[in-house]
Amino acid sequence: MAYEVVIGLEVHTQLLTRSKMFCACSADYASAPPNTHVCPVCLGMPGVLPVINEKAIEYTVMTALALNCTIPEHTKFDRKNYFYPDLMKGYQISQYDAPIGKGGWLTVDSNGEKKRINITRVHLEEDTAKLLHRGDYSLIDVNRSGVPLMEIVSEPEIGSPAEARDYLVRLHNILRYLGVSTANMEEGSFRCDANISIRPANTRKLLPKVEVKNMNSFKAVYQALEYEVKRQGNVLDEGGKVVQETRGWIDETGVTVLQRTKEYAEDYRYFPEPDLPPLALERDWIEKIRARLPELPEARRDRFVTRYGLSLYDAGILTGSRAMADYFEDCAKLAGPGKAKTVSNWLLGDFSRLLNATNTGIENARISPEHLADLLALVDNGAISGPTAKAVLEEMFQTGKVAGEIVSEKKLGQISDTGEIREVIKQVMADNAAAVADYAAGKQQALTFIVGQVMKATRGRANPGVVREIIVQELGGK
Repeated sequence: MAYEVVIGLEVHTQLLTRSKMFCACSADYASAPPNTHVCPVCLGMPGVLPVINEKAIEYTVMTALALNCTIPEHTKFDRKNYFYPDLMKGYQISQYDAPIGKGGWLTVDSNGEKKRINITRVHLEEDTAKLLHRGDYSLIDVNRSGVPLMEIVSEPEIGSPAEARDYLVRLHNILRYLGVSTANMEEGSFRCDANISIRPANTRKLLPKVEVKNMNSFKAVYQALEYEVKRQGNVLDEGGKVVQETRGWIDETGVTVLQRTKEYAEDYRYFPEPDLPPLALERDWIEKIRARLPELPEARRDRFVTRYGLSLYDAGILTGSRAMADYFEDCAKLAGPGKAKTVSNWLLGDFSRLLNATNTGIENARISPEHLADLLALVDNGAISGPTAKAVLEEMFQTGKVAGEIVSEKKLGQISDTGEIREVIKQVMADNAAAVADYAAGKQQALTFIVGQVMKATRGRANPGVVREIIVQELGGK
């Protein structure tokens, strides 16, 4: 039977604040020894009172605005009750019926067309402690407990694992553009749970959903959802029933496994947090936050296409990170009018190759936009050739030296003396008599070979056009 896929995503992202959500402890838990960034509040001791982190509220409002959400005039926190070893006080301070943002959306690519995925809510809560499993026992690190955690919940409108991956990539990019989170999936600051169900094609019947957890990369999300589509389809095809449950993705084996029966909202016994007052979100304050929003990835991509004449594909890669997009624009301005495509080619070509080979972010590269623009100017004015420029770029990347310094030290400047070039050509022709004979016999590819040998002999310093012209002269103008 043919089935339709229905997916909803719940994304948790840790906010990049200095302190925790309800106390003054440092939120930088990853680099600290276990259980050192703790206090009576995040340890859940009796009688303590939480205090709301204003910066976390601001970051959540900023994200909700970027996702086209409505910001209500009032919001509040609630207690979400459940018992688990990583929850010190037996409940989590979260939000239930009055989230900070609701009714938003973002767009994804679906079969070559834009599709709007609606966002149910954006709310704020505290993270839990971290369990470290050691065989038959577990250790608890409370450093993470209380770190501000923002949850973004989509409507169940995602129609395939590929759409889910695209949604996550776009959301991840927006969060990094805003600067509200590192959104590092490997470190756990960007985590995704997926609710997935299938139904017979062309029907509206809702079947039980399965929640999938433990996915720590975009690839894992895609593979886990692909697996669930096949698994649930096989269950129905064999006459069985899909059960509402929570399953965990096992990356090593490529399967999901049962973790527990899925909870319902009433199981958590939500009620308003009695130790925190409701918040009134003033319109003026919200509009000031809106005015500070940066240009977001999709808008910046479209502007790169219209302003700089880039292809949609190239513009999409360049705006894949705010740091790369900023670098491109800074360098394009320095390089001058009409040079944007050249800058793009270098960034997406040799520069990206070096970044990827060394796992370096462009913001940490030793080549500034000014220095890259200087290198391109040397190529543009004929001081060095293209192949030489690639070698210079690599040394700039490794040493941090500027292009002019490297060219001068290694005497890499282009040879302008045609007499010197002619002498090299005569020697190459003498050493490659067979190629000269082939050219005389009408084999044009022999000319390309001879040019290549001259460029090799001059270490790329000769102008290829001049070299070709002189060779043709020496061979009788054929």
